[in-house]
Amino acid sequence: MKANFETIINDTKPVIVDFHALWCGPCKAQSPILKEVASEFGERIRVIKIDVDQNPNVAGRYSIQSVPTLIVFKGGQIVWRQSGVVSKNQLVSLVEDIIRKN
Repeated sequence: MKANFETIINDTKPVIVDFHALWCGPCKAQSPILKEVASEFGERIRVIKIDVDQNPNVAGRYSIQSVPTLIVFKGGQIVWRQSGVVSKNQLVSLVEDIIRKN
């Protein structure tokens, strides 16, 4: 997983990483929002989910203290991070800004 994760976040297009857990209620609320955002932007972004219980090393590396935590990477760099459920409007605006700065 680690090598694949590194390859994914080093992409030149924005990558939204959803650090979540199966037992987390707010994570379940965040999931359909991310699907809508991914669908809206198509190939211009990538959305991946990291289960913190299944991938404790990755979660630890990014000091994930609560779930859901969303981190947006571009070119391997963190360009945005927030814990808690993020609205579709906020994510769309954020992604548009990141893409525009390209």
